[in-house]
Amino acid sequence: MAGEDFGRRTTPAPTGGAARIPDGRIGLSTASVYPRGATAAFDIAARLGYDAVEVMVWTETISQEAGALVQLSEHYGVPVCSIHAPTLLLTQRVWGTDPWVKVDKSIELAEEVGAGTVVLHPPFRWQREYAAEFVEGIAERGARTEVRLAVENMFPWRARAREMQAYLPDWDPTDVDYDHVTLDLSHTATAGSDAMAMAAQLGDRLSHIHLADGTGSYKDEHLVPGRGSQPCAELLESLAGQGFSGDVVVEVGTRRLDDEQRELDLAEALAFSRLYFAAPA
Repeated sequence: MAGEDFGRRTTPAPTGGAARIPDGRIGLSTASVYPRGATAAFDIAARLGYDAVEVMVWTETISQEAGALVQLSEHYGVPVCSIHAPTLLLTQRVWGTDPWVKVDKSIELAEEVGAGTVVLHPPFRWQREYAAEFVEGIAERGARTEVRLAVENMFPWRARAREMQAYLPDWDPTDVDYDHVTLDLSHTATAGSDAMAMAAQLGDRLSHIHLADGTGSYKDEHLVPGRGSQPCAELLESLAGQGFSGDVVVEVGTRRLDDEQRELDLAEALAFSRLYFAAPA
């Protein structure tokens, strides 16, 4: 499978015919190749035929440096569509400990590499001062940049019969006043959310997709789309019918796989995306 162009769209989609192909790109998250790094992600994206790459800002130095990312993008001919801010538990010390510094540096990095979106997680409940300012602070920063600041849906933390609200103001962004939202289908599985209902409620505020699957486990599974219970195909077809122009980014877990199986899984995820991200003309 390695070395094949798995469906990259190199010419404009025709306006006639049986299917309507929206303008939104199919991207590959660098998180999908972990523990390999950003260079591997660009290489795999180019060979398999992904349209773009989302860079998860990580402890890896390359993921934090605009110059290095621009060189990778130019070398492999794959643009950076989005930056995922270092707002995970494992990246708490990347770019220091001030959460607003992380947001601001992520916006700056996106502007420098030409990415249109910064993906953000809502604050953890123990970040109370940050949480109290979060909605207003994101709105203020969004007004100063052309980069979309898309807050991601999360999920309650569960252990046995107990459930904890781990995020503020909420893990569910649908009723929070964000201009842009990222919908992650692994997270809807873990939360027990209705992904189609969330997409409908968000309407035009839905600007970015993390495409993955899940079975409803308490673990955030990030399965290849089509291997779980989430309406991945239905959502892609619905978005295509609406002419969705945001990016659909494959974010699946491959850390326990060898290189060959990783590429097979990522090729399968891309093929799934191409198949269903279309609608009757």
